[in-house]
Amino acid sequence: MPDHIRYDLLTQQALRSVVRNVLGEAAKKGLPGEHHFYISFDTKADGVRLSDRLRAQYPEQMTVILQHQFWDLEVDDTGFGAGLSFGGVPEKLYVPFESIKGFFDPSVQFGLQFEEASETEEQPAGEAVKSISKKKLPPAPPPEPAPAPVASSEVAENPDDPNKPTGGAEVVRLDRFRKK
Repeated sequence: MPDHIRYDLLTQQALRSVVRNVLGEAAKKGLPGEHHFYISFDTKADGVRLSDRLRAQYPEQMTVILQHQFWDLEVDDTGFGAGLSFGGVPEKLYVPFESIKGFFDPSVQFGLQFEEASETEEQPAGEAVKSISKKKLPPAPPPEPAPAPVASSEVAENPDDPNKPTGGAEVVRLDRFRKK
């Protein structure tokens, strides 16, 4: 048992609850205004449910965009599920919150990046929180016309995807504010 409080793990759990709460509200009320979400997750993590076709296409990580065309968004204590269309093929997927690597809402330039942290891994007491790293996040794509009543989903297939945001918001390390 570690001889110090694992603030890094506690912070990561708290930030994952932000994602859970935001998705829970979207499941109940829909996406307000221009809000939409880029959610990257580890496709090989325990509890991830997706088709064999998608798992073969994205063996390590996948990014989904909840914006226009998604349906049956359901959120529980451990993850979220949604229906999305990939290449014109409807799919249902389930993503545990623990598998999420990144969450970004380009409409307000808000993003979180999660790193894997082991509960048994010892860290020096003064080490910075591992769950958030300072990096430039992509800017919001240009505004789109008002969405039709039917929504759309997209998959960012690679980092060079022109539809994927590229520069802008900043995720701030919590150690930036601690006394040195």
